Amino acid sequence: MASSLTKDSAGTPGKTFFGHPRGLATLFMTEMWERFSWYGMRAILVLYLIAGVLDGPLAGREALAAAIYGVYNAVVYMVAMPGGWVADRLWGARKAVLVGGIIIASGHYTLAIPSDVAFFIGLGLIAVGTGLLKPNISAMVGGLYEDQSSARRDAGFTIFYMSINIGGMLAPLVVGYLGENVDWHLGFAVAGVGMTLAVIQYVLGARHLGDVGLRPGTPATPEEKRSVLRKTGLWAGLAVAALLADIALGTYDIEHIVNFLAVLGVVVPVLYFVSMYRNPQLSAADRPRIQAFVWFFVTAVLFWMIYDQSGSLLTIFADNDTDRMIGGWEFPASWFQSVNPAMIIILAPIFASLWVWLAKRNSEPSAPVKFALAMLLIGGSFGLMGLAGAAAANSETGKVTVFWLLGVYLLQTLGELCLSPVGLSLSTKLAPKQFVGQIMGLWFLATATGNALNGWATRLNEPMGDAAYYTMWGVVAVAAGLAFLTAAKRIRALMGGVK
Repeated sequence: MASSLTKDSAGTPGKTFFGHPRGLATLFMTEMWERFSWYGMRAILVLYLIAGVLDGPLAGREALAAAIYGVYNAVVYMVAMPGGWVADRLWGARKAVLVGGIIIASGHYTLAIPSDVAFFIGLGLIAVGTGLLKPNISAMVGGLYEDQSSARRDAGFTIFYMSINIGGMLAPLVVGYLGENVDWHLGFAVAGVGMTLAVIQYVLGARHLGDVGLRPGTPATPEEKRSVLRKTGLWAGLAVAALLADIALGTYDIEHIVNFLAVLGVVVPVLYFVSMYRNPQLSAADRPRIQAFVWFFVTAVLFWMIYDQSGSLLTIFADNDTDRMIGGWEFPASWFQSVNPAMIIILAPIFASLWVWLAKRNSEPSAPVKFALAMLLIGGSFGLMGLAGAAAANSETGKVTVFWLLGVYLLQTLGELCLSPVGLSLSTKLAPKQFVGQIMGLWFLATATGNALNGWATRLNEPMGDAAYYTMWGVVAVAAGLAFLTAAKRIRALMGGVK
């Protein structure tokens, strides 16, 4: 922490955090520990499901385990939208983050209970808590830079982004090792300890946040609260009634829930786009920009659908088909999930410098070209996975070296750096002023929709086999990248001068 004195977010003299408001340190540590808990749990989730620990219908069903993983990720991203509404209209971001953190920690500790019922309740609690915390802690980071330059704000978010990757890198190493080698439930409990540390330091560091997030931006009226409560109760009641009817008829299968949530992940963004495009407040100049955003959204959906299989099918491949021996010791399969955040930490500053260097020479690729590169890279990663699958099938041991997966993760990380930061920036630039929040929500929904589609896509792996499955999606992604590259000029025209 820098030793120079400045004014913190509360307006009182205090130490800075690498030259930034002291409150950023509070949010940085909160996010780091929250991501530690999330990525730690996620690192062992699929492995736990396929280990036969559960007594129910999941034992031995790898395809369904991968589908559950994908749909669960989708749900977590979808609930970020109502979580943002709660902060904006009811509680304020400060309270939403605190309550969300407590619920997340409760969810992890519930997962630590060796019970099938507790397992699914724990997943539900983590999803709800993450929906409250994730969007609102980012909004609070922005609140620390009110009336400050965009360059300084961008620098603050860059520091904050590093907290995500530090937590994501450390979590699989600790939680993955304990879960796979000692006890699954101990791994879940340690993830809960990480979240507890996040909540404690968040409360202790709250004094450095000043007034940021204390009050809702646009408080809901009593009628609005009643309307939302009625609608929420109605839809929740219908969902419970459908579930009870399924059980009563003796036709219940967990795949019904997986399929329903997968459909929901696709339907929600479609409805958002239709309602936004038909909104009479949308100007004629804004409509082409919404059309351009649809191109970026659909491409991002395919990207995240492939990318997020790293936590499901690629983890299963690491567990079953990868030689993980170092000397006489076999390291946990979950450790591979530390590779991407480690590569992000190393490569993100290089990419940021590269774009600036190219921009100074008027050679920086346009946003559509960057998206096309991202799709070519993610397609190449699955093409490499197809070769890895074929190599494993033809190997005497049935296993391949770790360098196959390391190569896959390198290509995926390069693709992520071409797409993710660009997409966040474009979302704010293309969004009409009255729809900035919704466009940002839709950008995050691209990840949700991609993971929702994984609820179906990953089931093709078992009948097709690794080589054919990964090669198929690699070809699809490369074709999408080439299509985006071909359409780049038209997309730039729709963007209306936005770069």
